[in-house]
Amino acid sequence: METSQPHSAESMSQDLSELLKEATKEVHEQAENTPFMKNFQKGQVSLHEFKLVTASLYFIYSALEEEIERNKDNPVYAPVYFPAELHRKAALEKDLEYFYGSNWRAEIPCPEATQKYVERLHCVGRKHPELLVAHAYTRYLGDLSGGQVLKKIAQKALQLPSTGEGLAFFTFDGVSNATKFKQLYRSRMNALEMDHATKKSVLEEAKKAFLLNIQVFEALQKLVSKSQENGHAVQPKAELRTRNVNKWHENGPAAGKESERTSRMQADMVTTSPLVRWILALGFIATTVAVGLFAM
Repeated sequence: METSQPHSAESMSQDLSELLKEATKEVHEQAENTPFMKNFQKGQVSLHEFKLVTASLYFIYSALEEEIERNKDNPVYAPVYFPAELHRKAALEKDLEYFYGSNWRAEIPCPEATQKYVERLHCVGRKHPELLVAHAYTRYLGDLSGGQVLKKIAQKALQLPSTGEGLAFFTFDGVSNATKFKQLYRSRMNALEMDHATKKSVLEEAKKAFLLNIQVFEALQKLVSKSQENGHAVQPKAELRTRNVNKWHENGPAAGKESERTSRMQADMVTTSPLVRWILALGFIATTVAVGLFAM
């Protein structure tokens, strides 16, 4: 775990957004210099990892947004309360139903590391609400910025519909201009009243959010590895595409639509090397967070 640098009274007089950028600079550089970025841009991501990531994000955002609602009128958070523009829980529910079907709540896993993140969010919201802004800023601004790049890559790599099914998480219908909205959010956040000690705690909490995210995806890697050990069948993507097209031509649009869900289930069994899976799982959240923070 990295050692925190001391913050002088002069430096703590800076805007909170600038302080967050500086405090998380090291972990951001670690994220952008991982092999993950190159691998993801090449489309080296499987449906299995993507579904696991989406499930964990659901639990994380459910907890985050529960605590945001608890503190929406609290002066330490109220100025940055933008549910219509930012909240992701409902979007993640749509994605999970698309990937898992109507019984998705009974099927998605919640690894111990994800539960640890969830518990931290509840602890912050209930006992230290002044720190909630660190988690909201780190997550939402990251998804709004860096997530847009990952959306296009995931759509192409996973052959998801051009109409956006399975990618609702990345779609911010309430934000018409991302750049202007980020400026608004940053100005609201900088206007939050907090003393130097509180600012320091917020910076430490932001770094903790990065670490919690990394732990989540290390745990997801174990789930993926266990799936491989249990023997997932391997089927070339090209063959999956061919079967789907053939079924469409033979049986018409209705069968083709049903075949789409079958193809997603079959593609879920397509495996990549353990190293690539680990890089993708670990890097996904760090990348959206890091890109978002530094795209402001």
